[in-house]
Amino acid sequence: MPATTTAPSAGTTAGKTSRKRGRRLRLFVLVLVLALVAGVAYGAYWSVSTVRASFPQTTGTIKLPGLLGQVEVKRDDYGVPQIYADNDADLFMAQGYVQAQDRFYEMDVRRHMTSGRLSEMFGSGQVDTDAFLRTLGWRKVAQQEYDTKLSPATKKYLQSYAAGVNAYLKGKDGKDISVEYAALGFTNDYKPEAWTPVDSVAWLKAMAWDLRGNMQDEIDRSLMTSRLSPKQINDLYPAYPSATHRPIVDEGSYNKATGKFDPQRPATGSDGASGTAQDALQGMQSQLSSLSDTLDKIPALLGPNGSGIGSNSWVVSGKYTTTGMPLLANDPHLAPMMPSLWYQMGLHCRTVSSTCNYDVAGYTFSGMPGVVIGHNQDISWGFTNLGADVTDLYLEKINGSSYLYDNQEKPLATREEVIKVAGGSSKTITIRETNNGPLVSDRDDELEKVGQKAPVNSAAPDRGTGYAVSLKWTALEPGKSMDAVFELNRATDFKSFRAAAKDFEVPSQNLIYADTKGHIGYQAPGKIPVRAAGVDGTMPAAGWESKTAWKGYIPFDALPYEYDPKRGFIVTANQAVIDEKKYPYLLTKDWGYGTRSQRINDLIESKIKGGGKISTEDMQKMQMDNSSEIAALLTPALLKINVSDPSVREAQKLLEGWDYTQENDSAAAAYFNSVWRNVLKLAFGNKLPKELRPKGECLYVTPPAGTGPVDDPNQKVQECGEREGDSTQPDGGDRWSEVVRKIFNDQNNAWWQSPATRLDKATTTRDQLLARAMKDARWELTAKLGKDTTTWSWGRLHQMVLKNQTLGKEGPGFLQWVLNRGPWNLGGGEAAVNATGWNAASGDYGVTWVPSMRMVVNLKDFDKSKWINLTGASGHAYSAHYSDQTGKWAKGELLDWSFSGKAVDGSTVDTLKLTP
Repeated sequence: MPATTTAPSAGTTAGKTSRKRGRRLRLFVLVLVLALVAGVAYGAYWSVSTVRASFPQTTGTIKLPGLLGQVEVKRDDYGVPQIYADNDADLFMAQGYVQAQDRFYEMDVRRHMTSGRLSEMFGSGQVDTDAFLRTLGWRKVAQQEYDTKLSPATKKYLQSYAAGVNAYLKGKDGKDISVEYAALGFTNDYKPEAWTPVDSVAWLKAMAWDLRGNMQDEIDRSLMTSRLSPKQINDLYPAYPSATHRPIVDEGSYNKATGKFDPQRPATGSDGASGTAQDALQGMQSQLSSLSDTLDKIPALLGPNGSGIGSNSWVVSGKYTTTGMPLLANDPHLAPMMPSLWYQMGLHCRTVSSTCNYDVAGYTFSGMPGVVIGHNQDISWGFTNLGADVTDLYLEKINGSSYLYDNQEKPLATREEVIKVAGGSSKTITIRETNNGPLVSDRDDELEKVGQKAPVNSAAPDRGTGYAVSLKWTALEPGKSMDAVFELNRATDFKSFRAAAKDFEVPSQNLIYADTKGHIGYQAPGKIPVRAAGVDGTMPAAGWESKTAWKGYIPFDALPYEYDPKRGFIVTANQAVIDEKKYPYLLTKDWGYGTRSQRINDLIESKIKGGGKISTEDMQKMQMDNSSEIAALLTPALLKINVSDPSVREAQKLLEGWDYTQENDSAAAAYFNSVWRNVLKLAFGNKLPKELRPKGECLYVTPPAGTGPVDDPNQKVQECGEREGDSTQPDGGDRWSEVVRKIFNDQNNAWWQSPATRLDKATTTRDQLLARAMKDARWELTAKLGKDTTTWSWGRLHQMVLKNQTLGKEGPGFLQWVLNRGPWNLGGGEAAVNATGWNAASGDYGVTWVPSMRMVVNLKDFDKSKWINLTGASGHAYSAHYSDQTGKWAKGELLDWSFSGKAVDGSTVDTLKLTP
C-alpha cells in the first residue's frame, strides 16, 4: 500500500513562526517568478503548484510499509536530516526515503548516466555518450559486484535503501517528484522507474571514472609527439619536486624482508626500481584527439577533465591543538553544480547494538546508503584523491573478429546493447573487448585508425589499417568498495579503519584518520596495478605483447601508511604519497605537484614553531588561504621589468606591495592571473598541437614535417585549436608552476622564445616574454573589466555559477534561469589552498572546480565540529534549502554540526515520524 501522511499538529514556536513568514515570502517570490515566465515558451503551464508539488513533507507522520519500528527524521534550519531508528534495516530504508524526498531527480540522472541510458531521458543528443558508457560497462560490473562480491549485510542495506526510495516513489507522477520532470514532460513521456540496489553500487563507478588518474595525461603526452620532441615533452611533465614539496608519508618505508610497509621503520632508500619510460610507443598520433573529445562528452560529475581533481585534508594531533585532542579537516575539490554532489546527513541508532550498528554523520551521495566522509562516535576520516595510475591505454592489432596476442589470434569478446532514445528509434551497438579491456576506439570512426603512423618497435605487427585502442582499468573488475563504506562507518580504531580501507579498492583515495583516544593516521588504499619493467603508464602500450600486461596489484600491506607520526600532523592534498626513491612500486608518474599541500604544511609548522596551538578557527582559516606560490615566484621579476607604456605601467604598479593573496576584491590578483595566463600561452600554449589548444584559437604555424603542403620550414599554415571544455592546455595548474619554476632562472631557455606578430617583436629571453605577457594582460583586462584599473577585482573575473547538470545546461533559457544560481565573485585560485580552479588556456577565468564542502571535526567534542555544503540539502528549485548554504560557503563560514542527541534536539526545527 502507498505511504500515507498525517498533518503536523497545531502550535508553533517563535522559530517556526519566522519560518512560516519566510515561506510566505518565498511563495510571493514564486508567484512573481512564474508570472514573469508565463509569457515565454511553456510559461502558461508553469504555476506555483507545479514548482511546489514536489517539496517534501518534513513534519507530521508518514506510514511507510516495510518498516519494523518508528523512525524519526529531525531537520535543522538548513534542512539537514538526522535519522533515528532501532535497527539497521529501518535506518537505511529511511535514508533512501529521505534522500529521494530531497534529491530523486539527481539520483535518477546519475543512474541513467552510470548505466548508459541518458538517451531515455534526454533524447538522441546523448546516444554517443551512452554508447561510450555502455562500452565501459559500469552497470554490468556493478551487477557483478552485487551478485558475487558484496557481503550479505551490505546487500541487505542496499535492499533496505532501495525499498525506502521506492516507498517514496509509489503513487507519484514525475511532476510530484521534481520540477525537472514537469519540464521533461514537454518533450517525451519519460516516467521514473523503481530504484534497485545495483543503481547505488554503480555510482561508485562514476566516482572511479572521474578519479581515474592520469588517462588524460597519457593521451596528451601522445598527442604532443606530433609537435614536440621527447625532451620537450619531459620538460612539460617534470619530476615531482620532493625536495621542496613534502610527500604525504615521510616516516617509515617499505620493508623488503617482510614485503610490508613499516610506518616506524627509518627510510633506507629504494628497495627496488619503479618502471622506466617506454621507448616503444613514443609517437602516438593525433588520432587520439578523438578519444579526448569523447572523454570530454562524458558527464564529469566530480570535476572537469584535464585539470586534475584535487582535494585537501589534514589532521593535527592533540599535542598541537587547543582542545588537546585531534582536529581533522577535509574539503574535496569537485565541479560546482546545482545541487551539490554532497548530501549532509546523520544516521543514528538509538542504541548501538548487534542489530543496529550505526551512529555516524557526515557527507554522503544521494542514491547511496551510508556516510562517505564524516565521523562516528569513535573515529573521523577524510578523503582526497590519491591519483594512482589505474588506467592504461593499449594498442591492439585487430583482424576481423580476433586480436593478436603473443603471435596468436584470440577471439574478441562481443556483446550487443540496445540504446533506447526518447522521441526516436532505438540504436543497437556492438561492444568488443580484448583481454586488456573494451575497445574504446570502436566508439569513433577516426579512432579505428589510431596508431596508423605511430612509431613502434621492430617487433610490432604490421599496421594494416591501423591499431585499435583498448582501456585497461581497475574499476572494470568487480570489487568490494561498497562493503568498505559500511566498514568505515562502523570502525572504532585504526585497526578496523585499515581493515575497511583494504576493501576500498576503487577509486584509490588518500584516507586520513583521527580518533577520540588521540591517535591520528593515514592509509593509501586501492587496487593499484604492478606494471612490467619498462612500462610506466605514461604512453599507450603494445597490447599484442604479454610482457606489457599488468603483473598483479600492490599488496595492501605494502601500501604506505602512517600512525601517530612524530611530527604530529598529516597533510594530504594530492601530492606524492611517498618519495619514489624509498618505495619499490610505481603508484603514478603524474602526481599533483604539491603546491597546496606544502602551503598547508608550512601554515601548520609556522603555528607550531611559534609556540601556538591550532584551533578549529585556525583550521577554517587555512581552508580559505588564497596565497599563490607562482605569484611569489614571478612577481619580483615582473616588477623589475622596465615598462615604457604608461597604461601597462599603471597595471604593473598594482603588483607593488602585493602579498600574493588572491582575495576576490584584489586588483593585483586579477592582473597577475591575466599575466600568468598570457605567460603560459606565449611560452607553451602556442607551441602545443591543435588537439590540445582551445577550439577556435587559430595560429599560423609551421606544419610538422611531411604534413604540410610543402616541406618548407618557412611555410606557415593556419591551424586552429580543436579541444573543447576544461581539458585545454596549458591549464595553469601546479604542474605548469613547476614547469616554469625549473626554467625560470634560465633567461635564454628555448621555451621563452615566441614568434613575432604584426604588433609584437619576437621574444628570445624570459624578460622579453614577461614584458609581452604584461602588455597582453593589460589590454585583455581593459576589454573585460574596463580601462580604469581602480575598478578591477579578481572576483569580477573569477565567478562561480551553479548549474543544474542537465536542464540547467541544455534546457530552454527560462528553465536555466529557474534552475541555476549565481554568479558569486570568488577569491582563491587554481593552486591555492582555497582551490577555486580555472583554466588558463580557455581564456575564461570562470570557476571550474571548487571546495565542494568543508568540514572541521573536533575529536574532543563532536558537537563543536563545523561543516558547510556548497549549495543546500534540497534539489528542488525554490526550496528554502536549494542554495541556502552557498552565501556562507563563499565567505568561508562554517555551520555548527550537531551530533549528540541533545545537540540534535536543540537544533531541530522540523520532525517527521515514519511509522510501519
